[in-house]
Amino acid sequence: QVQLVESGGGLVQAGGSLRLSCAASGNIFSINAMGWYRQAPGKQRELVAGISSGGSTNYPDSVKGRFTISRDKNTVYLQMHSLKPEDTAVYYCAAGEYSRSWYFYYWGQGTQVTVSS
Repeated sequence: QVQLVESGGGLVQAGGSLRLSCAASGNIFSINAMGWYRQAPGKQRELVAGISSGGSTNYPDSVKGRFTISRDKNTVYLQMHSLKPEDTAVYYCAAGEYSRSWYFYYWGQGTQVTVSS
């Protein structure tokens, strides 16, 4: 099992920045990828950033150029710039495997990000 603990969410004005952190513990040798998902009310959960142990990253067009994922040992970060009201969501840290595709098996409890207009 892998445990994930997120921090760094909050309220920010449009155009502002936030940095999310996620610390992984437990059987971390079973994973080679970490990422961030988000879920807004009434919408499906969507991947916003993924990073593999080899450094491969993945971003959807909606956040490309504004969000940056990075990893330092067992902690993954999501730096968010130029935030928009539509970025408002609960952000979940995820861990799993990258092998041509991304597979996430473990989830954090989520942290709320609210962007006011």
